[in-house]
Amino acid sequence: MNRDWPTLSDIRATQTLLAPHLVRTPMVPWTSPTLARLLGEKTKPFLKLELFQMTGTFKARGALTWALSLNPEQRARGITAVSAGNHAIAAAFAAKAVGAPARIVVLKSANPLRLAMARDLGAEIIIAENGPEGFAIAERLVKEDGLTFIHPFDGPNVARGTGTLGAEIADDVPDLDAVVVAIGGGGLASGMARALKLLQPNCKIYGVEPVGAPSMRRSFDEGAPVKLDRIDTIADSLAPPMSLPYSFGLARAHIDDIVLVDDDAMCAALALLQAEAKLAVEPAAAAATAAAMGPLRERLAGSRVCFVVCGANIDAETYSRLLARGERARPALQPHR
Repeated sequence: MNRDWPTLSDIRATQTLLAPHLVRTPMVPWTSPTLARLLGEKTKPFLKLELFQMTGTFKARGALTWALSLNPEQRARGITAVSAGNHAIAAAFAAKAVGAPARIVVLKSANPLRLAMARDLGAEIIIAENGPEGFAIAERLVKEDGLTFIHPFDGPNVARGTGTLGAEIADDVPDLDAVVVAIGGGGLASGMARALKLLQPNCKIYGVEPVGAPSMRRSFDEGAPVKLDRIDTIADSLAPPMSLPYSFGLARAHIDDIVLVDDDAMCAALALLQAEAKLAVEPAAAAATAAAMGPLRERLAGSRVCFVVCGANIDAETYSRLLARGERARPALQPHR
């Protein structure tokens, strides 16, 4: 055990710290004849509706935990972050909550909706061509202007923040058999899994990555964090080019397995969530459902399982296109006969 990993008392204290600022998102049963046919009648799925969190994703938990840890001098100087979109919104929200200025580096590829949301929260946005350039800009802001860097997925503050989501899941359904959660850099999955294993040690935790961005799956296979040479997925929220030591260590110790899903499967699951749960989500938030209907179907049969619906920051045009793709791909979700 790493001494920097959050304890249960750390996570409970963070829940209290965040409670005035965030939403305790709902945990609801998900039932329909279609689901019974796809998963089996004895399988009892639940949805953790984190898309209803402040800023539209789980990212607010880690970013705000960071911001609330700043001393007065650090708050006065402000924060910076690097993001493809969702973390930019969360960092801007966190900075506003503590009265700190925010200068956030956003990748050129970011969805315009996410840029607008971050600006609406008062952040100054700096556009970077790519990830390496973005991190170089942020490093310069830290060094030259004294800003505090809020990491998108690595470190104890992120784990304590996302651990609060795991604690909510465990408290709301005390006898879960499994939880399925998307993995990008691992900040959500590792902190959440830490809390769940402390509260429900027998609950299985399954991570899900895109086939085109399997950094954590490859890290598990190699026993150390890896960097990807190429990324190819519609799920931009699940596409960091690397894993990092802290989140990798937590994930490796607490996540039982990681499976991969392709973009068509995520689109099909996105369409299923719209049709059967009336939820409009981004591809990352459909990854858990895609895995449950695909590579995890047999392992989850007959279990009480939670799917984490992690976010929904997507513009109407992109969503419509992915929904249409998902409707075409939905036959792939049918059970094997």
